[in-house]
Amino acid sequence: MSESDARKPAVRRLTAFAGPLVWLALVFCLFWAADEYRASARGKTGRFATTASLRLMVHNTSLVGVAALGATIVIISGGIDLSAAASIALAATVSAFCFREGYPAVVGISAAVMTGVAAGFTNGALVSWLRVVPFIITLGTMTIFRGIGREIAEGTPIRAFGKLPEWLLMLERPVPDPAWLMVSPGVWVMVAFALMVAALLHLTVFGRHVYAIGSNEATARLCGINLTRTRLMVYSMAGFFAGVAALYNLTSLSEGDPNSLPGRELDIIAAVVIGGGSLNGGRGSVLGTISGALLMQVIRHGCRSLGVPTAYEQIIIGVIVIVAVTLDQLRQRRQSR
Repeated sequence: MSESDARKPAVRRLTAFAGPLVWLALVFCLFWAADEYRASARGKTGRFATTASLRLMVHNTSLVGVAALGATIVIISGGIDLSAAASIALAATVSAFCFREGYPAVVGISAAVMTGVAAGFTNGALVSWLRVVPFIITLGTMTIFRGIGREIAEGTPIRAFGKLPEWLLMLERPVPDPAWLMVSPGVWVMVAFALMVAALLHLTVFGRHVYAIGSNEATARLCGINLTRTRLMVYSMAGFFAGVAALYNLTSLSEGDPNSLPGRELDIIAAVVIGGGSLNGGRGSVLGTISGALLMQVIRHGCRSLGVPTAYEQIIIGVIVIVAVTLDQLRQRRQSR
């Protein structure tokens, strides 16, 4: 084997690692330049790259970023979860109910997390035992979770205003307190969980099993990997992160609304795909997922700074998702030759 051939795997890994960051930096610079040009033409100062704007962009990424960590594990394993946003809304509703009834904060927080885990476990169990494709299962549970949430809330959001502890409300405050945190505590929670998931995927046997199942399920079965147990763990972990994201949703609204976050499951999946995750399974990274979530937020914030209509903002994000999936399919075809 030549030296150039030996370097190819390393170059491929480096490209997969740095690619999402390069796209993020490129899009950020494009919006920054456009904002500065527009501002200078009007004799004003650009607003896109100010400290407050940067802090707001990172802050607005946290909810989708946390939920997308769970979606990363699911997609790497070859699955998909369309019920993520519904799980978040349900968990937030259950948690708001506990806070409204005067239960201690530990009960309200545990209720959100455990509701998310239960929803994820349900998805994993149905996918494993019914042997139906995850797309159909999670499409069904998405409506089921919304319905359960509406039943708990009795048709109206459960208001927890004045019931949430002050330290929990700090999770979703854009301006950090204390100021030395630089960004909101919710962002640091996202970063901490991201490091944990990265370590789980790359330093543990479970992580290797997740990649193996996503790469080739039949081979993974022949190697002795317990597919049912691994899938249950994968979807339960995704539910755990949906439960954590529910706390972000609850503290930002101060209420549990089973109808909240409509369509946000697509943002969660898009963050993974834009970040280099493959819908065919077997590939994805935490850094790519967080970069993908940040990229979408940069586009949204940049469009608003430039006065671009929301419709065009959605079109741009949709085009990026299509391009990301197309590039992934081309890569898959090239590797299969």
